[in-house]
Amino acid sequence: MTRQDNRELREELVRLRAEHRKLDEEIAALETSGVADQLVIRRLKKRKLVLKDLITSVEDRLTPDIIA
Repeated sequence: MTRQDNRELREELVRLRAEHRKLDEEIAALETSGVADQLVIRRLKKRKLVLKDLITSVEDRLTPDIIA
């Protein structure tokens, strides 16, 4: 992996984590508002899970395999 690839992956990771945090805040705000649409909340939670999987995938690509 080149330095450029590594930098791009780290930038992607920052972007994904920021979006994940934003969704977390949106979900919390909707749940505490009392007038939350459950379908919207479910969709946001599903997107949040997708982002978590993407974050894990990028982290795995950044961590070199170590042969024990």
